[in-house]
Formats: sequence, structure tokens, C-alpha cells
Amino acid sequence: MKTQARQFAARAEHLKNQGLFLDPKRGAVTIRAYATDWLERRLVGENTHRNYDSFLRLHLLPQLGRKTLAGVERADIDRFVAALSTKLSASTVHDRMTLVRNLFQTAVDERRIPRSPVDGAKLPRVGSDAVDEDAIPTREEVDLIARHIEPYYRLSVYLQAGAGLRVSEALAFTTQCRRSGALRVREQVSRTAHRADCPERFGPLKHRTPGAYRDVPLPAFLEREIDAHLRCWGATPVGDRDVLFARRGAAAGTMPTATTYGPDFRRAVRAAGLLGRDRAPKYTPHTLRHFFASTALAHGVPVHEVSRWLGHTSIKTTVDIYGHLVPAAWERCRQALDQALGPVPADVPAVAPPGSAHRCAPVAGSTLDRARNRAITAGHSAASDIPVQRMTAAATSA
Repeated sequence: MKTQARQFAARAEHLKNQGLFLDPKRGAVTIRAYATDWLERRLVGENTHRNYDSFLRLHLLPQLGRKTLAGVERADIDRFVAALSTKLSASTVHDRMTLVRNLFQTAVDERRIPRSPVDGAKLPRVGSDAVDEDAIPTREEVDLIARHIEPYYRLSVYLQAGAGLRVSEALAFTTQCRRSGALRVREQVSRTAHRADCPERFGPLKHRTPGAYRDVPLPAFLEREIDAHLRCWGATPVGDRDVLFARRGAAAGTMPTATTYGPDFRRAVRAAGLLGRDRAPKYTPHTLRHFFASTALAHGVPVHEVSRWLGHTSIKTTVDIYGHLVPAAWERCRQALDQALGPVPADVPAVAPPGSAHRCAPVAGSTLDRARNRAITAGHSAASDIPVQRMTAAATSA
């Protein structure tokens, strides 16, 4: 026993000298206590903080809250993921486990535990994020929804379909958003903006810090829709903003939110007769963003520009969702390479005739080489003039 104690002390002293020693007391804090402190130190928006807090209270703490940081093992994480997968979709599990991974990684960085038990944990397989072409409304269907929704919200339909705004961004639209040929999107309505006691009705854009914004092209038809809305209803002052969709009358100053707007949108889709096989509304407000993205891509707009206008944090997100809708480049590539590297014109001999070797010795830059160079040059020129191909039938009809 004394020998083991001396060996342990020697190892501890060695780790101290190497700067690798971890005080066991620092890992003895419970997950409940550490998670609460960890969340208080996150620099995130109001909605994100609320989502984190909800996940911790409803899922993580009931299962792991009593364990200590040092006491959580890989098996505990595996059981937690399995339980989570029975309640949430695979994509949501992946998203929430990012939070759990960050929590334990912070504990590692703070030298509370030697390694994260989340590292290497297996998560459920996630299906493709690619949008289904059947989930993209056509131009005629967008117009039908705009025609059947409450007239006060008609503009919101076109802000989503014509500028790619999220529903919470469209509902926060103000006269200050309008620029020459562009919309400057700065804020979105908060989740509790419809309540009279809401302290702040507007918040930063999704995945963005306060004050961040993005500019989106403003098509002429959308300018006309904005003008028509202002002529009919004007704008309502909310703080220092002139808001187009703020409530009036007894509820003056409160705002519609994505939740309270939902029933109006579903009623419009039903009234337009746009129902799925289960007789449920075929489209949601978010599908109007699909219309914007697919239409832009169908007409050759670069995917990185579409990604920026949609407000995605990474172009990978845009490619994962809409990459299959980008106009096919197969034929353009085939033609370009055929012209650049295809057979030499028939009037240029591929092999020198017999007996010609003693008359001249071909060198680099010979007729054959020059012919190939001309073909390559012509190929580059032709490739630049190849028209953009149309996308699939569903997106082309949009």
C-alpha cells in the first residue's frame, strides 16, 4: 500500500513538473452546477440562450445533472444519445450534441477533466439536407398564397419569396430597410414580440451579433409591393423604427411573430387549395425561401451569392440544401473539353509521311502543336459563350 502511494505521489509530482497535473477537486463539480455557470458565460443572443437553457433543463440535466464532470464516462454519453434519439430527430440530436460537446470541451480547456467523454461518441445517421423539389412552390402558387392571405400580410409573402427573408425577418421589416436597389436586413422579431410585456421586440439576425446586417437585391416588382402596402396601411412607429407589420388598435406596438403568423399562412395555403396527400397545407413560410434560392440558381446566380443573401453562416449549408438544383454543368464541361482536347482537324496529318524524316525534323511548335493550340484557344472562347442550362422541371417552372 505504501509503495502504491509513493508511486502515485511520484506520478502526481511528475505531472506537476510537466504542467499536466489536474486537481481532482476541479472535476468534482456536478454537471448541474457547471452547466449553469457555463451557460451564464456564453455570449449568445436571447433566443439562442433560451434554446440552450431549455435543452439543458429538459434533457441533459435530468439524465446527467447529478454526475460530476470527472464522473461522466463515454458509456453515459452513449446512453444519453440513445435516449435523446427517441425524442428528437437525428438532425436535432446532432445540433444539440454540439452544445454538449462544447460544454465538456470547455471543461477540458479549463483543466477540470483530462479529456471529453463526448469525443468519438456515435450519433444517429442524418439524412440528406437537400430540399425536395416538390417542396418548392411555383410562381403561380406563390401568387395564390399572396392572394388568399390576409391583405395586411400580402407583402410578407413576397418579402420571403422575392428576397429570401426568413419569416421573422420579413415581419420585422421597416421603412429603414429599404435602400436604392437593395434591402438591408438588420433585425428579426423576437419570439415574445406579440406580448405586451415583451422587453425587446427586435433582436439580431440568426447566427449574427447585434448590429450585423446583410444586403439583398431588391427587384422592381417588390418595390411596387412595398409602395402598395405603404399607400394602404402606412407604417407604425415602434421605438425608433417605422414598422410595416406592427399591430394596431388596442395591441398597438406589439408585433406578429413566426408563431402567431403561422395560422394566417396555413389558412391562406388551405384557401388556395394547396394541400398535400394528407390534406394538410402543402407549404410553410420557409418554403418561400426555397423559391427564392431555386429561382436564383436556375438563372445562373452564383451559389456563394445566394448563400450570402440567404444569411447562411457557411456556403456548405447552401450547397447541402440547394446544390442539386444548380444548373447542370455536365454538358458545358463535355463541350469545353471536347473542343480543347479533341481530335486534331482532319487537314493536319497526325503522322509524318514515310521518308519525310530526312527532309525535316519536327520540333516543338510544329504544325501539329500549333493546331492543337488553336483548338484549345477556340475551345476556351466557345466555352465562355455556352448558355447556362436550365435546372430540373420543378425549379424551372418556378
